[in-house]
Amino acid sequence: MSESFDYTGRLPRLGLKSPRAARAGGPGSVGPVRLGVQSVFGMHIPGTRRKQAGKSRRSRRWRLARLAALGPVLVVLASIVATLALRWVPPLRTGVMLERRLAARSAGTPYRTAYQWTSWERLSPHAAVAVVAAEDQKFATHRGFDVESIQEALDDHERGERLRGASTISQQVAKNVFLWSGRSYIRKGLEAYFTVLIERLWPKRRILEVYLNIVELGDGVFGVEAASQRFFGKPAARLEPAEAALLAAVLPNPHRLRADRPSAYVQQRRDWILQQMAQLGGPDYLRQVR
Repeated sequence: MSESFDYTGRLPRLGLKSPRAARAGGPGSVGPVRLGVQSVFGMHIPGTRRKQAGKSRRSRRWRLARLAALGPVLVVLASIVATLALRWVPPLRTGVMLERRLAARSAGTPYRTAYQWTSWERLSPHAAVAVVAAEDQKFATHRGFDVESIQEALDDHERGERLRGASTISQQVAKNVFLWSGRSYIRKGLEAYFTVLIERLWPKRRILEVYLNIVELGDGVFGVEAASQRFFGKPAARLEPAEAALLAAVLPNPHRLRADRPSAYVQQRRDWILQQMAQLGGPDYLRQVR
């Protein structure tokens, strides 16, 4: 069998047809000679498939790693955008409102949320002073956390007393708007994070305005406007000092304490809040809240 070259097919001929002829078929034809990464004239290159599979796996791992690193960044950015938006936009619902509704649905009990957003200008100044007097008298000066009160609460707990809350108004806004009830370390950590955001992105007056609108003052009653309408039959703008102090008096436990049927404890606490309101300077105190 003599060897010759077919300059048309560019392949050595050993009595075989060129690839072009092989593709056309016919007597004596053989399959086409494959040219590719894994073979050269029909010879397989060992390890090529394993290398490609390894590269594919590394590529998938790299994409997953990038997504895992990007996820927390996107969550942080979303939280900042949401917090910044609420500086001007009233919250439609809060985390605590949704939590209460889900709990009632799970228990099969009827539940209705009473919530009506009211701007700062239409809220009684007595209501603002009352909640500060009752909950956070250092509100105008701290940066979200009352470190002294937290330390006092921890010291009392070490002496055997029940651990009491030392949350500021800013912390309560962070919890009520964005989070849920509970004492887990995860929730406390998130509360601290959102408290820092709120204090950096909102003015103090906005923090107090949101608090007055979303604080829970009864079973399903959120905000001073809804509470004033429910318990006193009047808008929040017309609240008197004693009425505002009575609403603030139930804040330790609005499910057990009632503003419409105040117990002796609630009345005693109301009188103490009225004294604290006077010591703060009454409505003039709000000049410090900017």
